[in-house]
Amino acid sequence: MTTNQLNTEQLIGLCISGNQSAQLEIYNRYYEAMYNTSFRIVKNSYEAEDIMQDSFLLAFTKLKELKDVKTFGLWLKRIVINNSICHYKKTRKIQKVSIDDVLYKVEDHSNDFNSDQELTNLKARKILNALNTLKDNYRIALTLNLVEGYDYNEISEIMNITNVNCRTTISRAKEKLRQNLQPVINFKQ
Repeated sequence: MTTNQLNTEQLIGLCISGNQSAQLEIYNRYYEAMYNTSFRIVKNSYEAEDIMQDSFLLAFTKLKELKDVKTFGLWLKRIVINNSICHYKKTRKIQKVSIDDVLYKVEDHSNDFNSDQELTNLKARKILNALNTLKDNYRIALTLNLVEGYDYNEISEIMNITNVNCRTTISRAKEKLRQNLQPVINFKQ
């Protein structure tokens, strides 16, 4: 039986015993999702690639510490998120984008759409642009909540903040996002 026919639990068992083809199969199954997770936090393709690969290496070396092999995907994702946040905090540069810049980009592309799909993509870009204008802790908390699907308890643990602080941060981030999107919404009406 080849490694691509095995389920994740069987592959993890082989990885623990040092089987490199099982490690490669695990990598192939998870790399795209882990890259996307990291990229949403660090906003740099090369850095996200490095973080993702470092996270896999760390996961493979700590695999014996995994309590339940059924949770491997979540465990790996947590490693990627933690590494991405740590990296982002170390390398972040204060980069503020004004709402005028966002509106300018939107106005440039407002006549470019010919289909519903393009209109949907334009709306998504507007939201992502507005999300990127938020303070770092707001942006990261909203990304973890709305994009990655983590609940408040998980986010508070990941960001090392209290549950109450997490709820407040996400609530304020949503409100700030609404405010940032309001000029765009009013402009189109």
